[in-house]
Amino acid sequence: MPQLRQPSNQIKLTNISIVRLKKGGKRFEIACYKNKVQEYRNGVETNLDDVLQVNNVFVNVSKGEVAKSGDLQKAFGKVDVSEVVQEILKKGELQVGEKERDHDLETLRKEIATLVAEKCVDPATQRPYPVGMIEKAMAEAGYSIKQNKNAKSQVSECIKLLQSDSNLPIQRARMRIKVAMPTTDADKLRQKILEAAEKVEHDETGQLDWEVTMLIDPGQFRVINELLQKECKGRGRLETLSFAATANTPATSSD
Repeated sequence: MPQLRQPSNQIKLTNISIVRLKKGGKRFEIACYKNKVQEYRNGVETNLDDVLQVNNVFVNVSKGEVAKSGDLQKAFGKVDVSEVVQEILKKGELQVGEKERDHDLETLRKEIATLVAEKCVDPATQRPYPVGMIEKAMAEAGYSIKQNKNAKSQVSECIKLLQSDSNLPIQRARMRIKVAMPTTDADKLRQKILEAAEKVEHDETGQLDWEVTMLIDPGQFRVINELLQKECKGRGRLETLSFAATANTPATSSD
């Protein structure tokens, strides 16, 4: 008698995510739609029918081997499939295929390189590098992508490594800002604000106001902004003039 084919045999494995949980000495798996597992865990998706490709518990999804009720009872203390599925969804480990892992890694690498290209320039020309050139420098420096972190959180570390371990001359793009405030506030804040500058382009104290235009590392923008909000109570102004393409707009320094 021919063996019955389980519904899971019809699943195209390239389109599913498998969540696996080892319990009671056995392995249990469920077949889910891609990207839905994380949404379920974050509370964005609550409908199990939209998460599961097959509402069943398997010992091996790819072979279509369904878990026996006795094994569920022994491992989970219950045989209700929906309850077991929810436990596996919450506690299980999301399995990622080698091809998918490589693809995700390459996508993440490209995202990091793109962010680095947006934030950095060639010190000689003050112009950005193409993303492809950044990727080559990352490979040269041996930068290791961390799959469990998003691209944005890896940018600073990547830039530092490129500066120390690659042959690509690179620096963060400088931001040109203008800060203005009453002279009464400037008396106590001037030193702190000037400490954030890499280059002061214009520094003028009038009868009522103090105004300074300077180049800063973009990371200092929030520091200055928070300082103004805290100390000036709405009396200070912070304005972004540009990401400094100083090669095109040479400025006369006041120092």
